Amino acid sequence: MKRAGTRVSGRRSGSSRPPLALVLPALAAVAFLALPLIGVLVRTEWGGLAGHLTTPGTVEALKLSLLVSFWALGLSLLLGVPLAWLLARVSFPGKAVVRSLVLLPMVLPPTVGGVALLLAFGRRGLLGPWLEDTFGVTLPFHTSGAVIAATFVAMPFLVISLEGALGGLRPRYEETAASLGAPPVRVFFTVTLPMVAPGVLAGAALTWARALGEFGATITFAGNLPGTTQTLPLQVYLLLQDEPEAATSVSLLLLAIAMGVLIALRGRWTGTPQDRKRPPAPTEEPVTEGPAVTAAATPEPAMPEPPADAVPSASTAGGRWSLHADVTGFTRLVLDAGPGTTIAVVGPNGAGKTTLLRALLGLTPRAHADLRLGDEDVTALPPHRRHVAWVPQDGALFPHLSAIANTAYGLRAQGVARTEARREAQAWLDRLGVGHLAHRKPAQLSGGQAQRVALARALAARPRLLVLDEPLAALDQTTRAHVRHTLRTHLAGFGGVCLVVTHDPVEAVSLADRVLVLQDGRALQDDTPAEVARHPRSPWVARMLGRNAWPGTAVPDGLALDGGGTLIAAEPPPPGTPALAIVAPEAVSLHREKPAGSPRNVWPGTVREITASGSRLRVLVTSAETPDLVAEITPGAAAELGLADGVSVWTGVKATETTIVPL
Repeated sequence: MKRAGTRVSGRRSGSSRPPLALVLPALAAVAFLALPLIGVLVRTEWGGLAGHLTTPGTVEALKLSLLVSFWALGLSLLLGVPLAWLLARVSFPGKAVVRSLVLLPMVLPPTVGGVALLLAFGRRGLLGPWLEDTFGVTLPFHTSGAVIAATFVAMPFLVISLEGALGGLRPRYEETAASLGAPPVRVFFTVTLPMVAPGVLAGAALTWARALGEFGATITFAGNLPGTTQTLPLQVYLLLQDEPEAATSVSLLLLAIAMGVLIALRGRWTGTPQDRKRPPAPTEEPVTEGPAVTAAATPEPAMPEPPADAVPSASTAGGRWSLHADVTGFTRLVLDAGPGTTIAVVGPNGAGKTTLLRALLGLTPRAHADLRLGDEDVTALPPHRRHVAWVPQDGALFPHLSAIANTAYGLRAQGVARTEARREAQAWLDRLGVGHLAHRKPAQLSGGQAQRVALARALAARPRLLVLDEPLAALDQTTRAHVRHTLRTHLAGFGGVCLVVTHDPVEAVSLADRVLVLQDGRALQDDTPAEVARHPRSPWVARMLGRNAWPGTAVPDGLALDGGGTLIAAEPPPPGTPALAIVAPEAVSLHREKPAGSPRNVWPGTVREITASGSRLRVLVTSAETPDLVAEITPGAAAELGLADGVSVWTGVKATETTIVPL
């Protein structure tokens, strides 16, 4: 066996060997790029290096280069960061043209760039006379002209690098911050920029290095005046004519600076906080090594909650608020709910659940919500002023902030003093049983802990409407039960309205006062969980509840199924009525021979799948005559019948076991 393993390993190694037809040109390219650099190293007079670099002219040029490059970096940050954000976040006419303008200096010959700058800012340029007459500013042949030239050729490196980082940052972090009450500028400086800090630093380093080495545009636009515009690259150009050895030494200095920048970056042009190595979590509790959005690696222990009088009540987060929403667009419905109501929103993928939530948040053009919370119409208000707090499926905790800073974020955005905000945030964390994790970052939290912090953050923001988008979907079953209990406890005291999108019938039944069923953007059913469970009006909901569901049209003795066949029912609706037949899996009997007893509905079929469901088995039976159905039987019955994939069986359903729901 060991020899076989060795042979397999050898074959894999051989199959991954790169072809010589690609390796040889690649090595030639490496040699082509490396030889000029090697030439500089070989031709450098190492003994005279210090003397060449300390001459007055070189020192003066180096100081000027540093001055110009840092001013160019500052100007690039001031102008380039907003431009990168605009390109990454906003759709507008002519966006492709603007991006082309950003890229143009990177491909334009530097001397041509200098000529263009001269024609724009020179004394006879488009803006030059106005600048000189109004402000007394003359850019050509001045240090400021060298700064403008360096900024023109270097800023694109910052914009492109930062745009890539912003493009990789999912907008849900910024949208969540807005739902907590943060205006756009605050979101940009407290969430967006910190999360793309590696991209900013990488772009800034490249911009500075490019500005430090700028030559062509500078000499064309600003000239080559010692002490004024003669930067280090221009000094190299002059030395090359009279002192080539000194020129080589100064070139080596610039080469070392450029290589140092690239080595420091190590290829991280567009890194985001998620790319950085996560700090190790403390060892006293099991913590996942992955992102906080994943489920806990081990079941999370239940955490005792502090006494109710030790922490703020959810109902004090802003009074009591009813909800009225008239939603138009892709999702079309009218929704009314009193204070303290929790509504579970269910439906198949594409039914409009997330669109409904985002319309209430004011974050989507696909649907519009005329929204009234309490006595206030918030329809025309931006997201950060609606008091609608959002908990996305993964929580979207800000990775650069601790749990307590995350929880206090909404309060701080609403103007609450730092000390008071952190005190209230700590109280909410205590209330949800994660107060001892206040100073951990999201990467150090398990899935259940992260969801508790996300819920605390939303409730601490004093919302009038709370929207939860599948808040428990990423958790394992044990953790989900603990978090569901915590959520149910605190929603009971919430003074506003809560909407919970879920695919879990247990969550819908245990958390909600009402269940809103969506299909194709419309409300198909809005009733109590018990009524929806007894009479689901959607095949998807019926199947979600574990029942067989077949749409059809009523006939005198039952239902003509859309998928073929007729189902006999005890109490069919009037003929011609569109209806849904619902049969519980435990009401389906299985036989190896055609039964001769009481079932009115008997069909032949074939076993296609057997799965365990608790202590029972669910058997999928397909038939050419009727829609597929699921039967639920005991393992003993399955063994007695000799069931297996591909076995032919007969299914039986009593007419009295069939529920017909008119649609």
